[in-house]
Amino acid sequence: EVQLVESGGGLVQPGGSLRLSCTASGFTFGNYDMTWVRQAPGKGAEWVSAIDSGSRVPAYADSVQGRFTISRDYAKNTLYLQLNSLKSEDAAVGDCGAKIGGATSRGQGTQVSVSP
Repeated sequence: EVQLVESGGGLVQPGGSLRLSCTASGFTFGNYDMTWVRQAPGKGAEWVSAIDSGSRVPAYADSVQGRFTISRDYAKNTLYLQLNSLKSEDAAVGDCGAKIGGATSRGQGTQVSVSP
């Protein structure tokens, strides 16, 4: 069974940092591209970042380019998203995903809150 468990969210002030983690199990982590999306209250899901199976080609939404960094640790089967220079508009539930066999599996999400 594919499982993705996110953690690392919290409350920070504008300009602060967080590191989100996504621990994967039930599939061969190193064989699949991974993504982060987020959803703010009252809004649809927004794609944030993606990384290919070989960590060669990270990609970012324009809204987070230069502030967020995606990475993965193959030994720990864990995907990360480093969030720096956080803004109020970054407040959302962050959710990792893996597209396996034509379907995208996601975790339960982790809340990122940004407030003075």
